[in-house]
Amino acid sequence: MKTSSGEGTASLDKALDVLDAISEAPQGLSQADLSALLNVPRTTLYRLLATLVARGFIRRDAQRRVYRLGFKCFELARRAHLNPDLVAAASIELRSLRDLTGETTYLAVLDGCEVLSLERYDGAHSQRSSAMLGQRKPLHCTSQGKAILSALDELARDAIIRDITLKALTPMTITDRRRLQSEVRITAARGWSIDDEEIALGVRCVGAPIVDASGQVRGAISVAGPAWRMTMARVQGLGPEVREAARRIGAQVGLDQATKNACVATPVDGPWAFHGDFPHWLPERGALVWADTLAPAIRLFDGRTDRQLAVLDMPVLGLVPWHTGLLTITEQGYRLIGFDPGAEQVGPLNPLGDLLPRALCVDAQGQLWACIQGESSHGNRWRIGRWSPGTMMQATWLINEPLDALAWDAAGQNLYGIAQESGAIVLLQPGRTVLRRLTTVPKGSGRLAGLCVDGNAGVWTALQDGWSAVRFGPDGTQDRMISLPVPVPTGVAMGQEASLGASLFVTTARPPMSVEALANAPLSGRLFAIAID
Repeated sequence: MKTSSGEGTASLDKALDVLDAISEAPQGLSQADLSALLNVPRTTLYRLLATLVARGFIRRDAQRRVYRLGFKCFELARRAHLNPDLVAAASIELRSLRDLTGETTYLAVLDGCEVLSLERYDGAHSQRSSAMLGQRKPLHCTSQGKAILSALDELARDAIIRDITLKALTPMTITDRRRLQSEVRITAARGWSIDDEEIALGVRCVGAPIVDASGQVRGAISVAGPAWRMTMARVQGLGPEVREAARRIGAQVGLDQATKNACVATPVDGPWAFHGDFPHWLPERGALVWADTLAPAIRLFDGRTDRQLAVLDMPVLGLVPWHTGLLTITEQGYRLIGFDPGAEQVGPLNPLGDLLPRALCVDAQGQLWACIQGESSHGNRWRIGRWSPGTMMQATWLINEPLDALAWDAAGQNLYGIAQESGAIVLLQPGRTVLRRLTTVPKGSGRLAGLCVDGNAGVWTALQDGWSAVRFGPDGTQDRMISLPVPVPTGVAMGQEASLGASLFVTTARPPMSVEALANAPLSGRLFAIAID
């Protein structure tokens, strides 16, 4: 017999009642429990349960003989909020925070005037926070809610705070709108929020907002645990860690997929290098110079051909355009190389003594800047400042770790450096002796290689073993990632190639690798040009 629409609706209602009942029982419900609770005949309930299990909406715990929510429910909840990329990007950071703290970590998004929990990683302790996935919580008394409010623009934030009901869930809950506004402003200033037993007595949380590269607030993450373990002193220490984790998540979800895939790394016609490095764009010639440092040679790409400019007799440790030629650094000293091909263009070798630069660049006035290890008076610290080959350096900045590449911005106001050891990109500003860390790239993302600054103050570098080139905005937020077909990029340079327009050039290396690895990266050692929109 054909089922009427009314009977079909009744069956759907019963199935939804089953889901609601199971969702309210984290420990699960047996078939007998459900039958008694919902007053549904056993035969009808059996058919409903069998269908829901088959579709993945519920699952049966065979040992305890109870039914619990299936993962299909969580998948649909995530899709409903159009945030699968957010969950994927957040998972690594949530696990890292969980492992760092031993406490439970959460991901939540704004849902009307509440936050909705999308992901959770349970802590290692037996006594821990255990809010359910899919659970909705108020904005005003959760670290996630306050974090999201702090990142919204003022009009949107004020409208939400005006509309929400500031219900007291514990004696610690903020119920005064002016006090909540003040708390949110403090949160915005420091970048992380606190739930000080405001939603549940004995539970303390620290959270931070996730903001993508376009400035859109995508959600928040948090770390939660018992207040006796999550002391205020510990919360103060965890706040910056949670803030940085949220920033890294925002950088990932802020990368528009079309943008990521639009830029293609095109190999330049020419031979591969054993270890390409030190690319520099010569605007007056409309060409790029770079070096094969191990099979020592200087090359020049003019947009059509990549030709050999000079052959050297020792490995190249540095190369920059200087005066009317190219300053080339080796362990034995330095020499100047002219731009026209021919052995006569290679100048004599000049000694450098002990002042061998670790990194080298040229400013807009043609002045050399270098990073050189300090003399005895400076201990093991590294000096950064103006330098001329064969002369002493007057340090402008001192740093405890070496910088492996340096680059000025076009305006000559900011000098940037990368430290491969720590994964830091640092900002050095004339007139200020203190260095500012622009950002730190996790080691799991790859090893920093090369540095250049585009016309919009975007800082470009490449990631060895990360198979990519990345761009960071002036605020340190990663806003661009370009896939590379090789594992070991070595240097980057911005240029204006005739056929491509604004281009990022990337040198690469062909390190010793297995036949299998080389088969996956046959273009290793080539020079790449990438059109940048």
